[in-house]
Amino acid sequence: MPGAPAPAASHENNRPAVSPASQPSAPASCPACSGASGSEARTYIYALGRVEPRFPSPGVEKEFAQATGRGQTKGMTDREVLYSVLSARENLYLARQLCWVLTLQGLETYLLVPRDSAELKLLVEAVRPVTRLTDIDVVIGLRGPMAPPKMCNGLMVPLVVIDQVYSFDREELIKSIPRPEKVAVKEFQTAAEELFDHIMQMTDNAGATDENRALNYLAVRYPAIYAKVAEQFVVNASLSAVETRPSPLSATRKIVDAIFSFTNRKTDVVEKFFVRVDVTEEFPFLVTKLSAYYDR
Repeated sequence: MPGAPAPAASHENNRPAVSPASQPSAPASCPACSGASGSEARTYIYALGRVEPRFPSPGVEKEFAQATGRGQTKGMTDREVLYSVLSARENLYLARQLCWVLTLQGLETYLLVPRDSAELKLLVEAVRPVTRLTDIDVVIGLRGPMAPPKMCNGLMVPLVVIDQVYSFDREELIKSIPRPEKVAVKEFQTAAEELFDHIMQMTDNAGATDENRALNYLAVRYPAIYAKVAEQFVVNASLSAVETRPSPLSATRKIVDAIFSFTNRKTDVVEKFFVRVDVTEEFPFLVTKLSAYYDR
């Protein structure tokens, strides 16, 4: 998909995972992030939301206005101006001064802190000159302490030191998913949209728990779950539940079972399928492919 890694059944990352044995160094612009290190247990984030830039102070806002005045912005929308100014090489200093907020379901949830210029550029690209309601930003990183009030104009939400950000819209995601031959294009699109929206709207999915991270990973990286939902719709079965629970295989590593339940609309017979995801480290990966699930 344009602007985002295509869903894949195997673990593929653009950047290497952070070793659990090493402690991430806090960016120079975020001394408070040092609270994420030490003896406290690490909390990784794998969240689906929207990245939004904010002005931390009137001074930064005025500097942005001056940078805008130096550019060629005639005929542009405000959003196009914002993207044009921030993406200009000479204005990278401005991007460093902004607050980068991840909103989930319209709520300000995390304050994002790039490790270096590479991650900062990913945040700028997430601004997009043209926005749509279906735009999605995937943020992967390490959660730190609450942001101090002075950091972003009084906004107090957890800090997240980011390691990866990629952006796409829901339509791009669905178009990139291989469609089962026996499922019509329109039926597949409807089924895929319903499943994706279901995962996005699940209660308290802030991408911080093992269960949420597993589901969010599957939503953008594992196309087989969309194919299964579409196939079940064809045989007159509804997606009746999506559950997560610790896998019996969890011992030295954290493994989550994601269970998808389908109920036949005529007979009420329930059929379940599940997939296992390893969420021990920052980047989740698939352990077993989708297969039939039997209650024990």
